[in-house]
Amino acid sequence: QVQLVESGGGLVQAGGSLRLSCVASGGTFRILGLGWFRQAPGKEREFVTGIDWTGGSTSYADSVKGRFTISRDNAKNTVLLQMNSLKSEDTAVYYCAALPLGGPRPQGYDYWGQGTQVTVSS
Repeated sequence: QVQLVESGGGLVQAGGSLRLSCVASGGTFRILGLGWFRQAPGKEREFVTGIDWTGGSTSYADSVKGRFTISRDNAKNTVLLQMNSLKSEDTAVYYCAALPLGGPRPQGYDYWGQGTQVTVSS
């Protein structure tokens, strides 16, 4: 069983940056495909970005391409989400997700964190 704990959320002004972290435990981190999702009030959860278990492939939602970067640190069992040029529409709860031997996919994750709130003020 894999446990995921996100951190790094907060309040930031539009145009600013935040870095989210997700630490995994209880599994073999290096074989986990990892993703970030978000859910804004009144909206469905949506895929933001993913990275495959090798770290060699990533994918991004069109809305965040060029602004967000996903990376992984296998030594620290951590996946990071660097968010730059934040917009008010990026306001949401951000969730980390994991799938053993997974690719950078937008669905099908087995494990989920509890989420961290990101609020972007305009």
